[in-house]
Amino acid sequence: MSNRKRALLLGDYTHPKFHPLQGVDEEITRILQDALTVQCSENKQMLEKENLESFDLCIAYQDTWSDKVSSKQAAGLLSFVSAGGGLLVLHNGIVLHKKYELAQLIGAKNTANPPMQKLEIKIADDKHDIVKGISPFEIYDEPYPFEFDPFNETTVLLTYELNGETHPAAWAHAYGLGRVVYLLPGRDQAAFQHPEYRKVVLQAAKWAARCPEGGLEF
Repeated sequence: MSNRKRALLLGDYTHPKFHPLQGVDEEITRILQDALTVQCSENKQMLEKENLESFDLCIAYQDTWSDKVSSKQAAGLLSFVSAGGGLLVLHNGIVLHKKYELAQLIGAKNTANPPMQKLEIKIADDKHDIVKGISPFEIYDEPYPFEFDPFNETTVLLTYELNGETHPAAWAHAYGLGRVVYLLPGRDQAAFQHPEYRKVVLQAAKWAARCPEGGLEF
């Protein structure tokens, strides 16, 4: 259909350090198949303004911990979101924070990489469209503690506990005319096979991309 929403999924096929896009791309495409057409790529030049313009949503799953996107690519993503596009950052996609302006866009940066463990995910704001109908769930994944941008107002949607402290596991906010969501789970393909988490990913993508019946207005 001509009015079908489009998503760009960016990750790493060739030289991922920890999180290959292989397998994850299949899961995300299946999760979103009824709501969005997904195009997968490892080409960071897709972040440039002229390349993002044909999409409604950018899904970040990059694994490039040793480098960062170029200034032109960062400017393209900032322009895309501020003009009304959606950004869904999954797990390791927060590596974009290496470019400080993209850390502000996402709302936080991760500060450590604790080992894989069972995480008990709890609902922090059950009124938000992204977590409506979602039940608390357990998932085996890699927790990240975060440092939040003090100038960004965001809504924490999910939480987990680590060493007796509660940490955000998902959040969402407006950025200009666009919408940004971060979801912590996603260490590997298995994470995206979790039935409850699949619902969260779908609802987050629909909300960020403003799919029909998919969005709470700010």
